[in-house]
Amino acid sequence: MSTTSVEPTRSVDVVRKARRAPRRHHVFVVAALAVVLFGAFVARVLLGNFIITVPDFFRILGGAEIPGATFLLMSEKLPRAILGVLVGVAFGSAGAVFQSTLRNPLASPDIVGVSLGASASAVFAIVVLDLQGLALSIAAIVGAIAIAVAVRLVAGSDGSYRLVLVGVTAAAAMTAVVHYLFTRANEFDALLVLRWLTGALNGVTWPTIWILLGFLVVLVPALIWTARSAQIVQLGPDVATGLGVSRRHTDLLLLIAVLLTALGVAAAGPVAFVAFVAGPISRALNGGRTTLVGAALVGAIVMVAGDYIADYAVPGVSFPVGVVTGAFGAPFLLWLLAAGRAGRKA
Repeated sequence: MSTTSVEPTRSVDVVRKARRAPRRHHVFVVAALAVVLFGAFVARVLLGNFIITVPDFFRILGGAEIPGATFLLMSEKLPRAILGVLVGVAFGSAGAVFQSTLRNPLASPDIVGVSLGASASAVFAIVVLDLQGLALSIAAIVGAIAIAVAVRLVAGSDGSYRLVLVGVTAAAAMTAVVHYLFTRANEFDALLVLRWLTGALNGVTWPTIWILLGFLVVLVPALIWTARSAQIVQLGPDVATGLGVSRRHTDLLLLIAVLLTALGVAAAGPVAFVAFVAGPISRALNGGRTTLVGAALVGAIVMVAGDYIADYAVPGVSFPVGVVTGAFGAPFLLWLLAAGRAGRKA
């Protein structure tokens, strides 16, 4: 065999190995995050002030009645853990889509006003329209979509930084609306409004979980299928258009992300910074490459672990999960801004 035929073969082998390495690393990252999520889920369900053993857990799932343990597991621990996973998946994947599509680490749904749009709409429905239940959740979804459309129309196509600025302004306006309505609420409504200020997993019902799960079964595969061209979008609007990825495709991708955010807020309230931190953490673990599955898993880990810390970190005091994620996300935002500024100076 001549050397001329061997060299192309070696080149092909090098290219194949170069392609396999990121894939193997991605699989490893996803598997590791899944293991961490499983550990957080087990801790949230079995540990705490009232410890449930593994045999008792399976006995209860099989229909056994254990005084105290059955009620606590099926009415508090298990539904909160499951809802935390579902909401975390919704927020994490939506945040990664916003940041990768708009090519801006600050462009997450909770930063650009989508989450607060849902919250303000829900608070308005509580205080002014006296709605509750399913109608309240629908109002939150409508509010998120309305704010997302308004921000998109005002920002136009001038770039992601303009969209972020418009979104931050919209978020500030929605915060003012929520605070004003809070002052107009009676004592009973004020307790309901508090959930829409910080976000919480307590008081969840199984019907809420099943409805959210049904929507995620439809939207998450649609998001993954639509996001196959996300890497092309990251190259810029001009290059993406030249390669056949139109602005309509980008808007469809963002619309699905908005729906996921709205559903998460409708189920648990505007839990702060989950959508914001999931994308950067998953990208850092994946060698700087966007991974929707990794972001969804990181979002679920933050939600479940945050809820565990909120419930048991201070003895005798239970905080909403949004307090913990906010305390974690605020320093993360400052670090991200400082890292970005340092990168530009370098």
